[in-house]
Amino acid sequence: MRNEAPTTQAAAPAGLPQLHERRNDPIPLDLGWVRRVQANTSAIERRAATLPARRTVKKEWQAAWLCRAISLIDLTTLSGDDTEGRVRRLCAKARRPVSDRLLSALGMEGLTVAAVCVYHDMVPAAVDALRGSGIPVAAVSTGFPAGLSPLRLRLEEIRESVAAGAQEIDIVISRRHVLTGNWQALYDETRAMREACGAAHMKAILATGELGTLRNVARASLVCMMAGADFIKTSTGKEAVNATLPVTLVMLRAIRDYHDATGLRVGYKPAGGIAKAKDALSYLALVKDELGDRWLRPDLFRFGASSLLGDIERQLEHHVTGAYSASWRHALA
Repeated sequence: MRNEAPTTQAAAPAGLPQLHERRNDPIPLDLGWVRRVQANTSAIERRAATLPARRTVKKEWQAAWLCRAISLIDLTTLSGDDTEGRVRRLCAKARRPVSDRLLSALGMEGLTVAAVCVYHDMVPAAVDALRGSGIPVAAVSTGFPAGLSPLRLRLEEIRESVAAGAQEIDIVISRRHVLTGNWQALYDETRAMREACGAAHMKAILATGELGTLRNVARASLVCMMAGADFIKTSTGKEAVNATLPVTLVMLRAIRDYHDATGLRVGYKPAGGIAKAKDALSYLALVKDELGDRWLRPDLFRFGASSLLGDIERQLEHHVTGAYSASWRHALA
């Protein structure tokens, strides 16, 4: 990534209409295509290891890219002790992710995050807290994070989240289907979940840290896209290994191949373990390299994160004032 600002503004409220990619309608499962997919692990890891040093931005260009990163965040709370009060405070942060003083100095008034992601029970509180903001609510469904409850219950959970006002549904796939190579079962379940989502956009969480190989990640990505996933997502954030650059490279290339073959654009969401602004820049650089600027918009790229926003705000404060502030000054909720 050279020292250049994004080719479009970071967020729609700053004056650019928000783009909306058409839905990724399901296509028939092509097992021949799935089985032809391979992954050169050593080459993938080598490319990913060199990326952070090769793609850097500084000064005002860095600030522009960090503002873009904010506009791509699904601000998330998925804790067992979540309360309506915590969710409402998180929604207030989503509406004003950075202080008005900093946004004014950066010329980024009106900047918001892309969405707020919560458990099913917290959807009504989030919908109410975000009313009028234009920020959608995403719900994690289908027995998150393990995805091991009966299929009929998983489908009903999706329908109830949509009825409660969720505009996006983050589903989790059955990892056992990937590990046993049962691609038909993975396709059938994912397609049923897509149908249960109705008009809500569906993000398919692959839990890549539990899939064993990068080849499995590539094949699972392809099957989920064939089944109608609007996004493919790395992780629940609960696995031992979450989003990584090698996994990201594999999934981005699966998205590129799918677009080349079908003309359909599918979004990408890395989640779990992305806590530093410099890490976000590496992911943005990789997306720009592999897929181009069109994927650097909220309808095709998201960060699943919570603490990332606080570190980005600290970096923007340093850019504006020349001094770092304490992390406690940028609490999320």
